Amino acid sequence: MTVSPDNKLHPRTQAVHHGTRRSQYGEMAEAIFMTQGFVYDSAAQAEARFQGTGPDEFIYARYGNPTSRMFEDRIAALEGTEDAFATASGMAAVNGAMFAMCKPGDHVVAARALFGSCLYVLDLLARFGVKVSYVDGTDLDQWAAAIRPGTRAVFFESVSNPTLEVIDLKAVADLAHAAGATVVVDNVFATPVFSRAVEQGADVIVYSATKHIDGGGRALAGVICGTRHFVREVAEPYLKHTGGAISPFHAWIMLNGLQTMDLRVRAQADAAAAIAAALHGHPRLSRVIYPGLPDHPQHDLTMRQMGSGGTMIAIELADGKNAAFKALDRLRIIRISNNLGDAKSIVTHPATTTHQRLSDADKAHLGITPGLLRISIGLEHAADLTADLLQALEG
Repeated sequence: MTVSPDNKLHPRTQAVHHGTRRSQYGEMAEAIFMTQGFVYDSAAQAEARFQGTGPDEFIYARYGNPTSRMFEDRIAALEGTEDAFATASGMAAVNGAMFAMCKPGDHVVAARALFGSCLYVLDLLARFGVKVSYVDGTDLDQWAAAIRPGTRAVFFESVSNPTLEVIDLKAVADLAHAAGATVVVDNVFATPVFSRAVEQGADVIVYSATKHIDGGGRALAGVICGTRHFVREVAEPYLKHTGGAISPFHAWIMLNGLQTMDLRVRAQADAAAAIAAALHGHPRLSRVIYPGLPDHPQHDLTMRQMGSGGTMIAIELADGKNAAFKALDRLRIIRISNNLGDAKSIVTHPATTTHQRLSDADKAHLGITPGLLRISIGLEHAADLTADLLQALEG
């Protein structure tokens, strides 16, 4: 049985049941179809499948697989989109969404505050003749000035990495749609749990499923969610011919991650809120950045857009890089790494890792200072994490 999103079931229920494809053996757990190809009963059946007129769409794992299709159906139902295409990584999703729709001469408007690899993809687009304009994502006047008739797409992170700026998704989408542009949103920090991106005007939503969807730091994966036309007629041809599809094993890991994602992410966000409040005003910190804190510049927008401050915190040590490194090395529970959304809490020094390729001037403009640390809150007890951070700051 496939549970339909039309049944108005709670997302937590859909995350467990939607899109299940059982074999003739009636297995309870989702099966891993570890095959690169599929057998046809006749030459005519093979012809029909390649023409897209046969009863079963699977012809090659790079094009589709029952396990990856289960993941695609399930995440599309949760996100509220018509379809989804699962990719080998989050960056394969970003690259696939942007390159599949753009051609030389097109115009893209993007927020400056992006993950380093996303900026690299935009640089590649520019090398191939796409004009890319950058704006400060929270400044609607800059979006309005940059978007013009014929702009092909706008691209931004709904919550920016690593400084946690929150972009007014609906307002930017309204500006983009008025010019005929497609709205592409990297929604990783918002997570599918707190996402209302489709309702607020996003046309295409991309995730690094490596993060909260997996939730255990086990595998790379990504996904593009959108209309059936965009997913199957724009993104899929590019991805299936360039090799960006997910592996069946990794799709199976993501399916299992979805089953507990709602519980995990809500617990992580609750802990993040408590930890941010405990750190607020600490004498060693010049800033505690958390969208759930009332003093965050986009706090009201965050509550309207997501209903939660999310699972990520950023803190800035007043004494700069040396103080930040000293605190990092004193941590006992929180581990230094560059992933996020894991069950284990993770801390990163963006200026020397994820955003190190930016110029000093660009880092300063974005607020990526030498003392800034990005913290992904995991599933450990909030009191233990707070104590760990406090002892590290006091050292």
